[in-house]
Amino acid sequence: MSAGFVGVLVSDPWLQSQFTQVELRTLKAKYVSIRTEGGRVTVGDLPPVFVKLRAFTEVFNEDEIKAILKESYSKAEEELDFETFLRAYLNVQARVPAKSGGKKLRYSSSFLKASTTTFRHNINESEKASYVSHINNHLGEDSFLKTYLPIDPATNALFDLVKHGVLLCKLINVAVPGTIDERAINTKKEMNPWERNENHTLCLNSAKAIGCTVVNIGTQDLAEARPHLVLGLISQIIKIQLLADLNLKKTPQLVELVDDSKDVEELMGLPPEKVLLKWMNFHLKKAGYNKEVTNFSSDVKDGEAYVYLLNALAPELSTPDTKAASNPAERAKVVLEQAEKLDCKRYLNANDIVEGSPNLNLAFVAQIFQHRNGLSTDTNKMPFAEMMEDDAETSREERCFRLWINSIGIVTYVNNVFEDVRNGWVLLEVLDKVSPGSVNWKQATKPPIKMPFRKVENCNQAIKIGKELSFSLVNVAGNDIVQGNKKLLLAFLWQLMRFTMLQLLRNLRSHSSHSQGKEITDADILKWANSKVKKVGKTSQMESFKDKTLSNGVFFLDLLGAVEPRVVNWSVVTKGESDEDKKLNSTYIISVARKLGCSIFLLPEDIIEVNQKMMLTLTASIMFWSLQHQAAEPESSAAEDNADASSTASMEGENEAALAGEVSDMTMDDAASDSAMSP
Repeated sequence: MSAGFVGVLVSDPWLQSQFTQVELRTLKAKYVSIRTEGGRVTVGDLPPVFVKLRAFTEVFNEDEIKAILKESYSKAEEELDFETFLRAYLNVQARVPAKSGGKKLRYSSSFLKASTTTFRHNINESEKASYVSHINNHLGEDSFLKTYLPIDPATNALFDLVKHGVLLCKLINVAVPGTIDERAINTKKEMNPWERNENHTLCLNSAKAIGCTVVNIGTQDLAEARPHLVLGLISQIIKIQLLADLNLKKTPQLVELVDDSKDVEELMGLPPEKVLLKWMNFHLKKAGYNKEVTNFSSDVKDGEAYVYLLNALAPELSTPDTKAASNPAERAKVVLEQAEKLDCKRYLNANDIVEGSPNLNLAFVAQIFQHRNGLSTDTNKMPFAEMMEDDAETSREERCFRLWINSIGIVTYVNNVFEDVRNGWVLLEVLDKVSPGSVNWKQATKPPIKMPFRKVENCNQAIKIGKELSFSLVNVAGNDIVQGNKKLLLAFLWQLMRFTMLQLLRNLRSHSSHSQGKEITDADILKWANSKVKKVGKTSQMESFKDKTLSNGVFFLDLLGAVEPRVVNWSVVTKGESDEDKKLNSTYIISVARKLGCSIFLLPEDIIEVNQKMMLTLTASIMFWSLQHQAAEPESSAAEDNADASSTASMEGENEAALAGEVSDMTMDDAASDSAMSP
């Protein structure tokens, strides 16, 4: 497939998605013009420029724009990079509907559908109070946060605390311990905007890596602590923590909920909240409750299901009052009194039950499960669960592909790759995302799919598109995916992920050199990384992506330091000689890369064991960030690398020639590529 021209590039995918290329080119031209004239771009430069833009010219005068910007940027002399310039534009754009009063504007902007309504969102105070309680409870003794905690839920202290970026990083580590190497978190009492932005970037990339959906949240949203977005993210993080045990690996006793191995397979494919509902209904049925609970809102608001559930799980705590309560409000109070004896009241009050708050009721039931699941530890069905377990590497790869798929913004949320892709629909969604227009949707069937041959048709189309994209799919048929052939499925997903990475890099190259040359290969990535490290005077090198010396982590730390000298704290880096030192370095590498802006899903074990697929994805992600950053930031190190080229500027991005030089200098050698990434 031929490479297309991609236009102005922005490092934050959410920010990029808010604009068309025409809009980005226009705004880039304005930004470059201001900087050419004054040497830099400040907040004070924006009002006279913005007021002339047709999106604002009918709505605001210069003083009004100045007042809007002052809310987010207190100092007029504060210098702005291009991305902050774009975010400042979005801040003004968000005020257009309120100011225009809904009247039809001669020049109405077609983009920013989501952002124009952000200021109207109402905050659920009960949820906020619950999340504050959770934070106070789990982070009250944290060495950095204890001076700010406990938070008073009646104030906006939560949102003020979010702005420096530490709180959410720490909360992610509470939810999934070890996700973030805390040595990578900036924890100074007084942080500059760059350091705060690093924390927010680390937070969002780490949130993706534990399964949060953050497609519509950017670092600026966290820097400004937009309440509905902050609470939405906190809600997801806490939910992941509370539902962490609702799988067969953590709680093999869950097999008691099913009858045979086929049902176990189905159970493994369910999202955690569905497993929680299945568990709840299992106990309710045994207790004689004759309704099925299908949600954590309307089905539980009368409190009856809770009465039966708690009586079944903790009959010793039951009192005559429990079933005697005549109305929902009274019943909810009795339920909470009983739950408190199990230490399960923390997340909601009686009113939350009666009103059917879905998030808080889910948290309540999850807490009951954690404290007393009522499942047998001795069951004949346990071998079913053991049969279903994958080896460690397969599990890690499934996790990586699942998180990657969920991060690219498709409609379907994947809970288990091996189960959720078998009908072919998810694969078609991913293919359409990474190769737009490749899917013939008229020939695809959307789930739920009852007819098996329709699943095969979907998978056959996915295989056909894969072959058109030059994937190696010899003797692979759609039925192999429907049947759940894990080896073939992982091979297909790896090629899909690799294609996406190489396409992104190729598009950068095409964008920079205005050419459609040969593909970027694995060998090019290898050569770029070695060259980058060598340029800064470091001696570490990698022979290939399966070079065993990579296990000590030194090369990747050198590479990260080469692309952004400020990002690595060398005082915490080890030589990587012992197993413990290797683990310390590998966890630090992942957090530093995420802090920089890389969206990666590998685990420390992948570096220690030198999983060559993950080594390629890590290197390619760092390369993509570096080249993209240089395309967006003309003052970057590429200007030094290629002084002659850096004087070339265009509306789509200054320093494109320097970027082109760095990428096109690579040797386009397919044979070398094969040796760099051999099976």
